[in-house]
Amino acid sequence: MNAHPAAIKTSLEYQEMCNDLRGMLLLFAIFTNLSFGSVAKLGAVSNSKALPTGVRVTSGSAIIEITALRDDVVRIRIGPNRQLPEDASWAALPSARQAKVNVTAASDSSGVGFTTKFLRVQVERTTSRIVVKDLQGNILQEDAPGWPVEFHDASFRIYKTMPDDEHYFGLGDKVGPLDRRQQSFTLWNTDAFGFQESTDPIYKSIPFFLAVRGARATGIFFDDTWRSNFDFGKGHHGIYSYGAEGGAIDYYLLYGPDAKHVLSSYAWLTGATPLPPLWAFGYQQSRYSYETEARVREIADKLRADKIPSDAIYLDIDYQQNNRPFTVDPQKFPHFPQMLEDLKKQDFRIVTITDLHIAHLPNAGYAPYDSGMAGDHFVKNPDGSTYVGPVWPGPSVFPEFTRQSTREWWGTLYKDFVSQGVAGFWNDMNEPAVFVPSKTMPENTPHRIDEPGFKTRVASHVEIHDVFGMENCRATYEGLLKLAPNQRPFVLTRASYAGGQRFASTWTGDNSSTWNHLRMTTPMLLNLGLSGFAFSGADVGGFAGTPQPDLLTRWIQLATFQPIDRNHTEKGSADQEPWVHGPEQENNRRRYIEERYRLLPYLYTTAEEMSRTGLPIVRPLFLEFPNATSDNHPLDIDVGSQFLFGPDLMVAPAPYPDSLKPYEVQLPPGDWYDYWTGAKVASGEKISVIAVKPNLDTLPVYVREGTIIPVQPLTQSTNEVPQGPLTLRVYPGKNCKGSLYQDDGKTRNYLKGDFMRMQFACEAAGNSVKVHIGAHEGTYKPWWLQIQVEVYGYDSTATYSLANAAPQAAIADPEHHRVLLTVADDGQAKDISVTAAP
Repeated sequence: MNAHPAAIKTSLEYQEMCNDLRGMLLLFAIFTNLSFGSVAKLGAVSNSKALPTGVRVTSGSAIIEITALRDDVVRIRIGPNRQLPEDASWAALPSARQAKVNVTAASDSSGVGFTTKFLRVQVERTTSRIVVKDLQGNILQEDAPGWPVEFHDASFRIYKTMPDDEHYFGLGDKVGPLDRRQQSFTLWNTDAFGFQESTDPIYKSIPFFLAVRGARATGIFFDDTWRSNFDFGKGHHGIYSYGAEGGAIDYYLLYGPDAKHVLSSYAWLTGATPLPPLWAFGYQQSRYSYETEARVREIADKLRADKIPSDAIYLDIDYQQNNRPFTVDPQKFPHFPQMLEDLKKQDFRIVTITDLHIAHLPNAGYAPYDSGMAGDHFVKNPDGSTYVGPVWPGPSVFPEFTRQSTREWWGTLYKDFVSQGVAGFWNDMNEPAVFVPSKTMPENTPHRIDEPGFKTRVASHVEIHDVFGMENCRATYEGLLKLAPNQRPFVLTRASYAGGQRFASTWTGDNSSTWNHLRMTTPMLLNLGLSGFAFSGADVGGFAGTPQPDLLTRWIQLATFQPIDRNHTEKGSADQEPWVHGPEQENNRRRYIEERYRLLPYLYTTAEEMSRTGLPIVRPLFLEFPNATSDNHPLDIDVGSQFLFGPDLMVAPAPYPDSLKPYEVQLPPGDWYDYWTGAKVASGEKISVIAVKPNLDTLPVYVREGTIIPVQPLTQSTNEVPQGPLTLRVYPGKNCKGSLYQDDGKTRNYLKGDFMRMQFACEAAGNSVKVHIGAHEGTYKPWWLQIQVEVYGYDSTATYSLANAAPQAAIADPEHHRVLLTVADDGQAKDISVTAAP
C-alpha cells in the first residue's frame, strides 16, 4: 500500500526522520508515492447492521460502530482487528457514555446510516467514509475522500475535509493565534519552562476542538490518551487530520447549531468545573518562593497596609524541608500552624504546593514514602523494582495514580495541612516532570490500571502519560472532599487531560515577563475556556524574568478581567508585588484590583453559570455574537486581542500592548457604552469601529446594550462583608436583562439549595426606562438591605417612581451619563420607572 504525506504527524517527525538514512528514504517514498512501510486503509462496506441507537459496519477486518448518545451527540468507534476497543474512558463520564437515544435507520444504495431529531449519519458503501449532516442537508463533518482512516501498525490517523470557511478553536492552552487553522499541534504533556510562541507541546493535552463554519458549530472530542497530533490544514490543503501513536479510534461529534450548545454538550460529556470558593476569585499573591515565615507575614502586612484587596498567598517549594512534599521546614517556618491562624485573622488564605514526587528516603522516617511503600503505591520499572527519578527533592518515587487505592492513599496525606487551615493546594510538576533529557519517565515504564470501569491490566507510560497529572489532581480533590466533605476544594494544576476540569483549576504554566507573553495570554485563556477549563489564569507579570514597570501594570490591568488573578514569578527575579516601581504605578494597579472586587457579584454569577453549563468566564466574541459579520465568520479573526469577560463586558487591549500607536476597536452590532465613563460610544445594526489611543491609565472596556450588571461596595477581601447597597448598573437596550447569584461562597450547601438568585430586566420607551427587580429566589440571605440602581444614557436630571408610588427625584451624575436612585430590598419583586426631565 502507499504512504501519504498526511501520514507524517508532526514537523518534529520530519526533523527526526531526516537524522538517518532510513528516514530520508521514507520521506522520498512518501513524496514520490512509492510503496514503503505498512499502511492499511478502510475499504468498502462488507456488512452492516442497524442498531436501535445507531449502526455497525464491517469493512474488511475493521469494525465501525456509530451510536447516538443524544439526538445531538454521536460516538464513533473503529476497531481494526474485528473487535471494538475497550469501552472505558478517563475523560468521558460513564453517565454520558452509557446514554442512548433511539434512531431511525436511513440506508440507500450509496450508504448505510441513521437519523436523529437533528442529525443524519451515513457511511458510504464504497469507501466507508463517514458523513454527518444536519437535517437541512448542511455537512457538519465528512471524512476526506480517498483516505478516511489510515492505520500505520499501532498508530492511526483520521482525515477530514476542511472547508475554506471553517475555523477551529480549542485544544487547551496551546500557543499561537486563537484560530487553529493552518497550524499543527502535538499533545504530550511537557514541562516547557521558557516556552515561546512556537513552542509545542506544552503542559496540557485536551483533544477537543470546535469547528465553526458560519453560524453553525460542531465539537469533536478525540478520546485517546496516547501521544497524539492535530493538523488543521498545515500538512495538506483542504484536509485536517488527527491521530495517535496507539490506543483506539474513539471520538465524539457534538452538534450545536450554536457554539454555546456545543460547549454545554461537552460539559455534559466530560463534566463541568465545580463552583470554586469565593476567595479564589480574589487577588492572589505568589512567588517562587516566599522562603520564610517572616517574609510571608511581611507580604500580608504590606497588602493590608497599602489597602490592596487580596485573598490568597502561595507557598512554593521552599517552605518544605529539603523540597520534600508534605513537610514544613522548621527553621524557615518555625510557627507554621500559628502563622496560618494569624493570616486567617487578616482574611488571607494560604495555598501550598504539593508536588506528586515523593522523596526516595527509605529508613528515614519520612511518612509519605514509608506509607506509600507499605501500600505498594509507587510506579515500578519493567523489572518490578520501584521507579526512581530525579526531581526537586533529589531521587524521587511517583504514586501510581491509575490505581483507585493509590489515589485514596494520596488523599490522606493532606490531613495535617487541612486540619491546620491550609485553604488550597497546588499540584505542580505533574506532567510528570523528571529531571532527565526526556523530561519525563521512560516510555516503557509500566502502569497498573486498577480502576472501576477499566479492565485490570498494565499499560505503558506512553498511554498513561497525558492523564497522569489529571489523576494526580483527582486524587487530591477527592481526598480533600473526604477530609472536609462540606468544604469546596481548591486545587490548581499545571498538567491535565480532557475532563480534568472536574478536579482542578489551571494556569498557562511558566510564561515569561515579556510583552509578547502578555499578548499570548488572551488566546491561551480563551482556548482553555473553550476546552472545558473555564476557571484558569496566567502568571501575572510573567514567571521567567523581571517585568518592566509598565508591563507589570498592563498585566495587572488585564488580569482584573480574567478568571484567576495570580501574580507569580520565579526565584532570582526582582520583586513583583503591586507596590514595586513607586506610588504612581501602585495606585494604577490598586485601582484595577479594586474594580475586580467591585465586580465580584457579576464574576461570581458568571462562574455559577459556568459550573452548570460549561460556558467559560472569558469568551471569544463569536460565542455571544455569532452573526456579527456579514458572512458570519468569527469576528475574533479580525480583532485579535478583544474578548468578553462574562457575557456583557468586552475588554479591548491593544493588539500589541507595548505599542503607543492608536488602534481600532471593533464593536459588534448594537449600542455600546464605555465602562469607565458611562458614555454611549457606538450604535447601529453593523459593526462599529472606534479609534483608541493607548494610555497607561486605562484598559478599554465596553458594555453591551441591554445589560444589567450587579456590583458591590469595595472590600479588602472576599471574607469582608460589603457595607452598603447592592448596585445594579443598567444599560438600556434590546433584550435588557441581568441576573445575580449568591451563596455563602465557602461550603457545598448550595448543592442542597442554599443559595439566592435574582433576575432583572429593563425596557426603554421614549425618555423613560422601566426596571424590573425580581424577587429573591432560594433560601440564602444576602448581605444588602438596599439596592442602588444606576441607569446609564442620561445626561440630565430624572425622576423615578416605584409602582403605584409618587414620583421622586433621582440623583443626576452627568459626568458618568447616569442617574442614581436607591430603594429598599425586602426580597420582593419591584418595578421602577425612570423618566428624564423635559
